[in-house]
Amino acid sequence: MKFFKNRLFWAIAPIAVILDQLTKFWVVGVFDYGETWPLWPGVFHFTFVTNTGAAFSLFQGSGWLRWLSLLVSLVLIAWGWFGPRLSAWEQAGYGLILGGAIGNGIDRFATGEVIDFLDFRLIRFPVFNLADVSINLGIACLLVVMFWQAQHGEGEKRSPDPESADRSDSSSD
Repeated sequence: MKFFKNRLFWAIAPIAVILDQLTKFWVVGVFDYGETWPLWPGVFHFTFVTNTGAAFSLFQGSGWLRWLSLLVSLVLIAWGWFGPRLSAWEQAGYGLILGGAIGNGIDRFATGEVIDFLDFRLIRFPVFNLADVSINLGIACLLVVMFWQAQHGEGEKRSPDPESADRSDSSSD
């Protein structure tokens, strides 16, 4: 069955969405807008802010970002379903990116802005959220794959015979 072809992808994406949405729900319920809670004063705080733009508040007020989130999500779902059998690193990477895109997409469609709260003050980094973390970790996973392939060749990333791997996946269920 196609759904079980890239199991890790299908498992990671909803976990990333759930963690992102639960943490945002917690922040909205506990903090007033703009309130900050220093976990490590001067280094790391929880700070409740919103962002109508993309990373680093780029494209502030751009309503098209919600549609970009939706498009990225649909493309990744199609890739996971119809695309080739992916390596574990690729599945993790694409699953994390999908989870992050859906998490921020939910915010954008519901309120027109994204809830951010992770505030690294030591390096003066923009406030962000777990969806952003998921997207960046996903990109890191895909970079690992890219560097691995550059060092070891394209054929090393997947099982030798994806067809037999798919048959063994479906026979174990």
